Amino acid sequence: MRNRVRAEREFQKITQEQLSQMVGVSRQTINAIEHGKNIPSLLLAMKISKVLGKKVDDLFILEEFD
Repeated sequence: MRNRVRAEREFQKITQEQLSQMVGVSRQTINAIEHGKNIPSLLLAMKISKVLGKKVDDLFILEEFD
């Protein structure tokens, strides 16, 4: 699974720390998601999408082999 969390977060000038506080996780969790080392739960993906004002499908892209 690919994601556009980092690109959208940076576009909106939000730090990892700010995003993590807004969705209730650690900064390390956001970092792991952005680097593809952690796939967020549906609930966390929805929270991130809501904070960034995007649809879940716009931020998280399922790849053919997933």
